[in-house]
Amino acid sequence: MIRPLLLFICLSTSINALAVQSDTSAYQVQRLKINALLAERSAKFGQYDLSLSARTGIFGLQTKNDLKNSNEILRGIILNDNNIFRELKVLMNYKDQEVQQVQTNAGNNAKRIEAYMLTIKKLQDQNEELKKKTATITAEKYTETYSIIFLILIIIGGGIFFFNKIRKKP
Repeated sequence: MIRPLLLFICLSTSINALAVQSDTSAYQVQRLKINALLAERSAKFGQYDLSLSARTGIFGLQTKNDLKNSNEILRGIILNDNNIFRELKVLMNYKDQEVQQVQTNAGNNAKRIEAYMLTIKKLQDQNEELKKKTATITAEKYTETYSIIFLILIIIGGGIFFFNKIRKKP
């Protein structure tokens, strides 16, 4: 009975550990994705700074193409920012899911601990009842033993008394 119970507990613990590990790896992958998007944003922002300083026009002035190029790079940065926000939302969902899972596990563990405590209390009560029954049975056994010994002594004493009385009559 104990072996299957221990096997069940070990398997459920290892399955929970695998689930947490897969969640953690998905969370790490998502973080790496966001970090890559942030690095890409930094690179694009560097390109934007360079494009703002680019002056290919006459007398060192910016042309429409320079401004258009800067605007396209800025548009790419905004699209990248939107992707970052979207991926951050996914990351936050992972975190919320992880918090929810921890709360669920804590609740389940509390319920299991409470059930274990009730079982222990029940077994302790049963143990006390068995100790009382054992003490009662032992006391009854001693009473019966003393009664039998007392009866045997009365029979032996009566036998000796009658034997002596019969011996003295002649």
